[in-house]
Amino acid sequence: MSRTIQLAASLPASPDRLFDMYLDPVEHAAFTGSPVTIGAQPGAQFRAFNDVLSGTILQVVPKRLIVQSWRSPHWGAADIDSTLILTFVPEKDGGRIDLVQVNVVEDDFAGVSHGWEKFYWTPWRAYLTR
Repeated sequence: MSRTIQLAASLPASPDRLFDMYLDPVEHAAFTGSPVTIGAQPGAQFRAFNDVLSGTILQVVPKRLIVQSWRSPHWGAADIDSTLILTFVPEKDGGRIDLVQVNVVEDDFAGVSHGWEKFYWTPWRAYLTR
């Protein structure tokens, strides 16, 4: 059985900058602290955290939306890829990323849910406020 994660993170940067940072391999690596392979075109491969995460960019609406397939090696061969949807929204003091991730494997749901805060939102916020 799979589950869906819904989160939102407010960060101290414009949604345009957040969008660009996510898709730029140098900046993405800078705020996560781990090398990443990523591109801004559909079909681009995604690999992060020494291949702990992998997937493909499925759709990009510039400055607004990123959709990617997403997978963890903790998942079984029969488990389908998750779909990650990131929407970038303006806020008064920066931007917000609305996240929906569908088809997250039940056994890894807690780890993936907490991983967003631990490996993305917290270090990204710290990177932006340095």
